[in-house]
Amino acid sequence: MILVTGASGNVGAEVVRALAGGDEPVRALARDPRRIAVPEGVEAVAGDLGAPDALSFDGVRALFLLPGYPGVAEAAGKAGVEHIVQLSGVSAQTGDTSNAVTRYMMASEAEVIGCGAAWTILRPSAFASNALRWLPQLRDGDVIRVPFPEVRTAVLDPRDLGEMAAVVLRGNSRHGETLWPTGPEPLTPAEQVAILASVLGRELTCHGLTDAEARADMLETTPVEYVDAFFDFYVHGAIDESVVRPAVREILGRAPRTFEQWVTAHADAFR
Repeated sequence: MILVTGASGNVGAEVVRALAGGDEPVRALARDPRRIAVPEGVEAVAGDLGAPDALSFDGVRALFLLPGYPGVAEAAGKAGVEHIVQLSGVSAQTGDTSNAVTRYMMASEAEVIGCGAAWTILRPSAFASNALRWLPQLRDGDVIRVPFPEVRTAVLDPRDLGEMAAVVLRGNSRHGETLWPTGPEPLTPAEQVAILASVLGRELTCHGLTDAEARADMLETTPVEYVDAFFDFYVHGAIDESVVRPAVREILGRAPRTFEQWVTAHADAFR
């Protein structure tokens, strides 16, 4: 059996969809499984990653694991899980534990490497689905205010990441490897907004925030240590998510989906 954590999220849900209908049973874990719609044949179960000792790994051969939950990989390894695919982030390569995001990504990677199970680490670039954060602005008007307007990212369709994870989990493959999935092209926020406008047939304007404006906006909803982490990434240049890498093609045998394809597939959400 394959257990997928975070089954209600953008990535976990895609992993579940990609695994559904295969030869091996799939179990989807969420805090409240009643709130998720799983494909036919998938078992939805309740579980709290913050309480690893209470999780059940009975019959689980392989695990897809979200980052930031200490003790889960260790508990899985002790329970006999053979293979863990650990979601992480590109900043883990920097080794900078002063950055709050990097710190928990590094800790997650270190735990899975030392837990006794075979492991594969995924360090994806920024997700195309991050554009959903613009929905409140789109309801209010045609101007989208964005932080870090000059930063290019090779935005990745979470569906591609889910399909990659499914291939690795099913095949019990890529042991001891760190994979770097990205989208096919680096885009600025303004270019993403232009694509969104074209697909929706709507006149949209992208307004780039100053760093001061961006920090003030982010602090309204985000703890300061995480705001500082994002400024480290995108203002101070700690990471570069504009690099296009071949991981999706290598694993799936095709090019990664474009941002336009992602927007087209999710156009109803923006309408």
